[in-house]
Order: sequence, then C-alpha cells, then structure tokens
Amino acid sequence: MVEGIKVIGFDADDTLWVNEPYYREAENQFVDLVAAYGVNGNIAGALFETEIANLELYGYGIKAFMLSLVECAIELTDGALTAQTVSRIIGIGKSMLERPIELLDDVKYVLQRLAPHYKLIVATKGDLLDQERKMRKSSISKYFHHIEVMSDKRELHYVQLLKHLDIAPDEFLMIGNSLRSDIIPPLELGAWGIYVPFHTTWAHEEVEGEPDSDRYFQVKQLREVLKVIGI
Repeated sequence: MVEGIKVIGFDADDTLWVNEPYYREAENQFVDLVAAYGVNGNIAGALFETEIANLELYGYGIKAFMLSLVECAIELTDGALTAQTVSRIIGIGKSMLERPIELLDDVKYVLQRLAPHYKLIVATKGDLLDQERKMRKSSISKYFHHIEVMSDKRELHYVQLLKHLDIAPDEFLMIGNSLRSDIIPPLELGAWGIYVPFHTTWAHEEVEGEPDSDRYFQVKQLREVLKVIGI
C-alpha cells in the first residue's frame, strides 16, 4: 500500500482520456495518401523514424505530428507531393484537434474519491494549447490543483516538478499508462508509481520488463488505484 504521499500526479493522454487510437487512425490515413503515389515499403515505419528524429526540435503533440507527416510524405514521394495532398494531411491533424474528449472508464469516480484527501495534479507531455483545450472540455479540471504540460518526462523534468510542488519524492505518486515516461523516472527519484496499461501504446513509449521497486504497482483498471492507495 502507498504511504506518506501528499500529491498525486496523473498523466493525461490514455490515462484520463483516449488519445493514441486517434494517432493510429491518422497514421492509417497517411499511409493510404502516400501509397497512392506508388510508394512501397514500410510507410508507417518511415513516419515513426521521422517523428523520433524531430522530437528534439518539435517535442510532442498533434502539431509536431502534423509537421512530421508533411516532412515524411515529401521525402517518400521524392518531392512529388501536391499542394492538395499537403492540405489533406493538414486536415488529418485538424480533425485530431477537433475530436471530442472521451474520458476513460472510472476517471470521474476516482478523482472524486481522491480529491478530498490529496492534492491532485496533471503531469503530461504534448502541445500546451491542445492539452489546455482537452482539459477545458473534459469537465474534470475542477479536481486538479495544477496542470503541468512538460516538454518531456525524464528524471530531470520530474526533479523540476517536485521542486515546483515543494515536496520530497516519497510524498509524490505518479499514475500513468507509460512505464517509460510516467513510472520509471519518478521511481528512480524515490517517488511512487502506479502503472495503468492502455490497450494501444506508441512504440516510443514501450520498454522491456517492469521496474523492480516496492514503490511500483500495476493495476488493470484505474478504479483499482483506490485499493492500492487505501481509499
């Protein structure tokens, strides 16, 4: 059971609401667009390589994804990409930005149970404007004391977050669907982590094995975190 925590951090995408399936849908549309130019081979794999190469420049989020879509399409078609196809690619990104927010099961219930006892925050990657839009439309912002949109989620970024919160690592619990971004870095600092897997995970977030820590827990559903925390 988790003990001594004061602040609970939640990842947003695919922890609070659906996100990654929309990227996979967009990827499939992109593959069809590029394949129409006679491009063979692993188009999705080429897109992934472009995304990873651009992370340091663009960061995370839909807008960064759109730029990688355009760049990858230009490279794969040897510059034959038409303005009409570029417009369709931009349209893919805009449709992602306009998607309604689909909260995952038990999110409101869990937040309602936790809010009276702990300071709740959101600690997420992505585009600031887009994440603010999602939070505004989600109807759950009232449960959170702070929303932190991080450029990345490495150990250094959690050090900065804990400093901002003015708490020790062992007073912080992070809940999320990515071992790489949400769980392992906080654990390495001495914080707590509860991993809630989502059925679709971006390849960049995948890791082999699980953390070896008595402060690490894995649950199948978000509702189960209440039992781990002891509420």
